[in-house]
Amino acid sequence: MKSSFKSIKWILPTVLILSNVIQYPVLVKAQTQLPSSSPKPASSNKPVSPPKNQSRPIFRWTKPPAGLSTISGRSIGMGSRNLCPYVQIPLMALVPFKERDSAKNSGDKSVSTISMDVWGLTTDERPSFWFYVPYTKEIANASAEFVLQDSQENEVYKNAVSLRAKPGVINVELPSTTLPLEVGKTYRWFFKVNCSGQDSASIPIYVEGDVQRINLDSSLANQIATAQPQDKIAIYAANGIWFDALNLLAQLRKANPNNASLESDWQSLLESIKLGNIAKAPLEE
Repeated sequence: MKSSFKSIKWILPTVLILSNVIQYPVLVKAQTQLPSSSPKPASSNKPVSPPKNQSRPIFRWTKPPAGLSTISGRSIGMGSRNLCPYVQIPLMALVPFKERDSAKNSGDKSVSTISMDVWGLTTDERPSFWFYVPYTKEIANASAEFVLQDSQENEVYKNAVSLRAKPGVINVELPSTTLPLEVGKTYRWFFKVNCSGQDSASIPIYVEGDVQRINLDSSLANQIATAQPQDKIAIYAANGIWFDALNLLAQLRKANPNNASLESDWQSLLESIKLGNIAKAPLEE
């Protein structure tokens, strides 16, 4: 496969984000293939119900899924700006992220590095992916692209994404012609923006992370099946099922654009993954 994302690795993404230092990508190895096994329920963790006094959805981290890539993810775009203008709020993926400490031996010294896990769970065979995009179609020659790969770096889906007239939150939907995500397997997604036209030497601004599809255990499935829509969002979030919580809430917000309660839920959900700074950004129509 000839993907511009194949074999990309970033070191110290958190340091990059804090210091605004531009780094260039280096080659990395493919993700480790997951062992073949029969799909299991979401996890052995007991299903969690949101506290009765908690009226808004709050995301709760769960145990990382088996087969999670050891390759660092990137939730905030910090690549080469090429011809992209300066923006106060950078390209962002609406997905949980967590710093991961790792020690490496350098000669006779142990060097501690910081990488970032960027991943989310879903029960959907074709989930939607959400991004805050500060770059618009007014930028000459600007383009955006979304890519989804399996753990062998085979391309599952790739498509150009239209930039909007104003900065805001957009989503990428996997079409029905795309093969469904397999339960228990981890996939890696990429979203990039290039403002340099056809310049192949230009390094795009991009974000990347992992998604894994799971099955719900019967107790959690029954709890969700009998809940009201907004309560379902809170249940998904409390059990670490990010993409289902976000997608359901986004659908409700689009159907009810003036609903203050849904706006508050959206802000609560994004704040719970440290993305409150884009909670007020407009959703694509």
